[in-house]
Amino acid sequence: MISIRKYLDANGPAPVDGSAQPEDVSAATLECYRAVLLAMGKSAAQVCAGFGSDLETSLQGIEQRLAYEQSPQHLRQSEQLVEVHLQEWGTRASVHFKAQAHVVKELFVALARTAESVGSRDQRFSCQYHELVGRLERIADLDDLTQIRSSIIKSAGELKSSVDQLTRNHQQLVDQLRAEISTYEAKLKSAEPLAFKDELTGMANRRILEERIRLNIENGQEFCIVMLDVNQLKEVNAKHGREAGDDLLRQFAKELRMNTRSSDLVGRWGGGEFIIVLAGSLQSTKAYMARLQDWVFGKYTVSEPGRRALEIRLDASVGAAEWRAGMSVEQLVAEADSAMYVEKNRSQAKSG
Repeated sequence: MISIRKYLDANGPAPVDGSAQPEDVSAATLECYRAVLLAMGKSAAQVCAGFGSDLETSLQGIEQRLAYEQSPQHLRQSEQLVEVHLQEWGTRASVHFKAQAHVVKELFVALARTAESVGSRDQRFSCQYHELVGRLERIADLDDLTQIRSSIIKSAGELKSSVDQLTRNHQQLVDQLRAEISTYEAKLKSAEPLAFKDELTGMANRRILEERIRLNIENGQEFCIVMLDVNQLKEVNAKHGREAGDDLLRQFAKELRMNTRSSDLVGRWGGGEFIIVLAGSLQSTKAYMARLQDWVFGKYTVSEPGRRALEIRLDASVGAAEWRAGMSVEQLVAEADSAMYVEKNRSQAKSG
């Protein structure tokens, strides 16, 4: 299927007469700008490799394009793209670090409770345990990750000493404490991908979509959301099994992501439903979605376990809604969902 991004690049508006030429842009300034883009991407990847690498790749693409498209017009376009990518990265980073902070707080509350339990059973270490409990509880009440890290480092020596003492006197309780630590370590490791990725498709999940919509509302910018519901999913699951249905969803998600613009955020809302968040009015969104359907809807090939490959013609019901001042996230999504079901019922009536 043809890519919208390639189509827009190939058919973009030509410069009007009298527009600035690449020579109008200082070569030294442009070189500095491109170097800054690469440095920003590298720093993002170092801060959080899980999704910072996505920003790095996007900024590298903008930098490479500027190597041969150097007019002021292209510089302004690149500035807009950079702003969109940084906004998305900031949203994802915020969600990720909030999730990690929450898990860290849970861990220290559990440690505090365990230490208090041990202290109540052995009066010889009562004062030491109560002091440790107070420190752990204070750490759990902190909101700033820098302060949490500082407090953890400060308490590390005392905690190690307490655990060593517990090892010598209360082996059973130490095992319980270690089990608690292992559980929360596993949660911390899994917090990053769960914070922003859909497990099945690898695209943005519902949490990130809600964060982007909320951010757009807070900024008061003009934007729309488009909801798509895959029509054939229930039939495929019932007829060919869940694995075939999951394979179909993964393929559809890949095509949807490939054929949307880099400034759009596309993700899985749940089940066979997907949402696209994009800037602009409802009228421009409808024209855009008409082209998208031509390129994404069509024939897909899925593998059925133990049988030959199946060819399935896939489409989806589509509903769009434009944000208006005063609307909440829930109201905007409900409006798009309602529009989608109107189209679904109309399609079913025609096919019936």
